Amino acid sequence: MEMIRRVLTIAGSDSSGGAGIQADLKTMLANGVYGMSAITALTAQNTQGVRMVQEATPEFLAAELDAVFEDIRPDAVKVGMVASPALIRVIAEKLQGYGAEHVVVDPVMVATSGAKLLEDEAVEVLVQELFPLAEVITPNLPELSVLTGQEIADEAAFQRAAEHLAAQAGVNVLAKGGHSAGEASDLLVMADGKGEKWYRGTRVENPNTHGTGCTLSSAIAANLAKGFDLAESIGRAKSYLFGALLAKMDLGTGSGPVNHGWNLHGDFFEN
Repeated sequence: MEMIRRVLTIAGSDSSGGAGIQADLKTMLANGVYGMSAITALTAQNTQGVRMVQEATPEFLAAELDAVFEDIRPDAVKVGMVASPALIRVIAEKLQGYGAEHVVVDPVMVATSGAKLLEDEAVEVLVQELFPLAEVITPNLPELSVLTGQEIADEAAFQRAAEHLAAQAGVNVLAKGGHSAGEASDLLVMADGKGEKWYRGTRVENPNTHGTGCTLSSAIAANLAKGFDLAESIGRAKSYLFGALLAKMDLGTGSGPVNHGWNLHGDFFEN
């Protein structure tokens, strides 16, 4: 029997199903891996915004991580929304203790709706304790600006900021350009100075982009788990997200979710 690859998402729960662990698990299934989750927070949210957040305690998060690693060891790990320093430290301690591989960190700071999701004091802990364990981090343009303290007004500034962060934090950086006014192009900067790769994308005219960052980072982790190298994993993840946006599902009255199951076929998926 062929062993299915396994991926753990460490993130918050989205009650509307479009982002967070719900988006992660859907993405993992669609990308052919077995998804598991450790919940950092419960959120009451929908396509219009976040109404309330209830964090997990550090003790409970630690128990979740122990339960997963001691039984079904993940081949890759995606880390998403973690709002407090205490929870970030628990994650870093456990990932280091278990020697976790293929860690993808999506430094979630602001929701698509504009809601702030990361405490200011948590940013430093994230950079110092979690970034060094990551194979890649995936900041969007606003997050890249926060992490570098640089204003990003054009592509040249975008590239400089990504290079600065990779050198400063010592981690591979996939800087996402989806928040820019131009085409949706992303830039991978390797921390060892061994190269950069642009992923030139065509912007999909779709107002429903809730959870795109969660989706992309989970797809990258899924492909790393399957044995693809980082550059190829990002390319495959970008293709998957492009299809999910192109499917143009329309749910809710705000910024709705993408269609995570656009590539799933068969009798069970027919309307």
